[in-house]
Amino acid sequence: MAGRYSFWQDTETLYVPKGEGVPQDYAVASTWLRKSAGKDFPEAQSALGTMYTEGQGVPRDFVQAHMWLSSAFAHGDADAQKRLDSVAWRMSPTEIAEAQRLAKEWKPKGRD
Repeated sequence: MAGRYSFWQDTETLYVPKGEGVPQDYAVASTWLRKSAGKDFPEAQSALGTMYTEGQGVPRDFVQAHMWLSSAFAHGDADAQKRLDSVAWRMSPTEIAEAQRLAKEWKPKGRD
């Protein structure tokens, strides 16, 4: 995704890593990342999946983490595969099947 700039990058820069410019707030970051993830930005999907894995700004939810990381990987974020593998070993086969179903049914809302 080199050369492509998106709103999620501002969100990640402002709210997640250091909180420079605004107070660090994972809940606010998750809201904005969800909007970008919903528009099919794999980097935002991966960041949101990681937040669900860690319970940062959202409740820890391995099914949601797996779903978002799967989508990120499917849309070109090769690094998401490592995080996806890390999440999967903590899940039951039923949870993995649910995450895969959600990922398959999920449709992006389109980019503005």
